[in-house]
Amino acid sequence: MRSRTAFNSSPRRSIRHKGKKLRLWPAILAGLTVLMGYDQIRGWLDRPQAILVLGGSPDREVFAADFALDHPDLPIWVSSGSNPEYADAVFADAGIDPQRIHLDYEAIDTVTNFTTLVDQFKAQGIDNIYLVTSDFHMRRARVIGTIVLGSRGIDFEPIAIPSDRPPESIDKAIRDGARAVLWVTTGQTGSEIGEFFSQHFR
Repeated sequence: MRSRTAFNSSPRRSIRHKGKKLRLWPAILAGLTVLMGYDQIRGWLDRPQAILVLGGSPDREVFAADFALDHPDLPIWVSSGSNPEYADAVFADAGIDPQRIHLDYEAIDTVTNFTTLVDQFKAQGIDNIYLVTSDFHMRRARVIGTIVLGSRGIDFEPIAIPSDRPPESIDKAIRDGARAVLWVTTGQTGSEIGEFFSQHFR
């Protein structure tokens, strides 16, 4: 009798167990759907809201003008780039609405490319940008951007322009990273320090 009872109850327990598993699947699928939807919404919300072009080479404005055609709703900031006549002509030739273009000439180096504009971005509710610069310059720009933009809760997506130049030395990235930290903590960019090292340790 014992063996018969054990034998007869085992299939019932198995059926009940399978039933529980089957009831869980709708909940699992619903959870996955919600998560996927959240990721899509977050991806849409986290998309860059502006384009920042670091000055230093006319090629960067040319690239930015083409890049802006693929992102027609985004404003464009060029930090201490080419002279206004050249920059305006490049964007006009590409058919970019001049209302989208902001030419800023306050920066004197890569650190100040960021420090002179970050609070303006924050004030305008911009919390994600495309960061455009040459590939050889991108490592240093990313270090500074992570510190300066990150201090205001602004993310960025790097867009490197191909060139035939080798990457800058890591020393420059370390030096300007330290200057970025100095700016975050004291409000000073340490431009004098950067100029000293540029003159004596090239």
